[in-house]
Amino acid sequence: MHWERVKRPLHSIAGSGNWECPDFYPVSVKGGLDASVMGRNVKHVFKVSLDTTRYDYYTLGTYLIKKDMYVPDKDMIDGWNGLRYDYGNLYASKSFFDPVKSRRIVWGWANESDTTENDIHKGWAGIQLIPRTVVLDPNGKQLLQWPIEEVETLRSKQVVELSNEKMLKGQKLEIKGITAAQADVDVTFSFDSLDKAEAFDESWDRYDADKMCGHKGSTVDGGLGPFGLITLASQNLEEYTPVFFRVFKDKDNQHLVLMCSDASRSTLRDGKSHMKDGKDAYKPSFAGFVNVELKEKKLSLRSLIDNSVVESFGGGGKTVITSRVYPTLATYGNAHLYAFNNGTEAIKIDNLKAWSMSMPHEMNQ
Repeated sequence: MHWERVKRPLHSIAGSGNWECPDFYPVSVKGGLDASVMGRNVKHVFKVSLDTTRYDYYTLGTYLIKKDMYVPDKDMIDGWNGLRYDYGNLYASKSFFDPVKSRRIVWGWANESDTTENDIHKGWAGIQLIPRTVVLDPNGKQLLQWPIEEVETLRSKQVVELSNEKMLKGQKLEIKGITAAQADVDVTFSFDSLDKAEAFDESWDRYDADKMCGHKGSTVDGGLGPFGLITLASQNLEEYTPVFFRVFKDKDNQHLVLMCSDASRSTLRDGKSHMKDGKDAYKPSFAGFVNVELKEKKLSLRSLIDNSVVESFGGGGKTVITSRVYPTLATYGNAHLYAFNNGTEAIKIDNLKAWSMSMPHEMNQ
C-alpha cells in the first residue's frame, strides 16, 4: 500500500484552535449508513472536538468525491457557535457503523467535574456515556440522537406510569416507585397556549445559552416554563439537578425553546481543591436551544440518570445535554425524582414512564 499526502485538507476553518478526534460519515433520515454510501438523500457529517472549548461540534454538508473536498451547507455555522453533539459534558466522541442493525452509533467521553482530591479518592476519572444512534433530522438541518435500544434491556420489569397530570405554577410531583439515582424517565409535556411565552431580550447572546440558563434558572418564575424534571434531589431539596424547558418569543414572534441542565445546586460540597495545582469542582448551568415546532404545543424529554451523570434528550433527540454531578445526600435510595412547573402557564404531563435501571451483567469484565 502506498500513501500519498494530499495538497489540501478535506476541510478546515481558521481561528478554531486545535482539532481533536475528527469524524466524517454519511447520514440519512432512514438510518445509519456505511462510510462509502453516496446519494441524493445523503448528507455528510463533519465533526471535530475543539480543544479550546472542550465541546464536540459538527456541520452537515456535501462530500465532493472528485475533488475530495467537504463543503458545509450554506446555513451551517462552522466553529464555536455551531451545532454540537451535546451541549454539556461530552468530548472526544467517535462513531462507527453497525452493519447488523444498519445504524450509526456515536460514543462519547465525559470527564470529571469534581475536585482533584475526590478524583484521586475514587481511584478513577472519566466515563464513557451511553452510546447513541445518529440519524438526519427530517428538516435536514441537524442530527437526531437517541440512546441505543440495548439500554432498554436494563430497565426493571416494573414501570411507573403517569398521564393527564396537570401542574400549576409552583407545583411539583414526585415520581415514586423507582430507584431515582439510577433511572430512565421518558415524559411528554403539553400546554394549552403559547401566549405566556416570555419576551426574548435582544441584548442576550443567542449563542450563550449557558448564561441564559444561569440567569433564568429553574426557580426563577416564568410564563411558559420553567418546567421539566428535578433529578437526583435530596429529601428537602438541599441538592438537586433540574432539567427543564423555558419558552421565549422574539421580536419576530418566533418561539425559542431553551433547554437547561443545571448542576449549580447538585451538591453541598464546597468544591474547593486544597491540593497544589489541584482543580476546583465545576458545577455549570448547561443549556442549548431546541429547534422544534410547537404547533402541537408539546415538548418531550428523556433523561438517563446514573448516580453521577444525567444524560437528557430534548425534543426527540434534537438537543442533548449531559451533566456530571456529585450529590452527598441524594444518593442511592435517598435520591428523589420530581416533575415540576414554575411558570404561570399550566403544564400537563401527557404521558410519563419511568424505570429503575440495572447494571449490565458483564460490566467491567
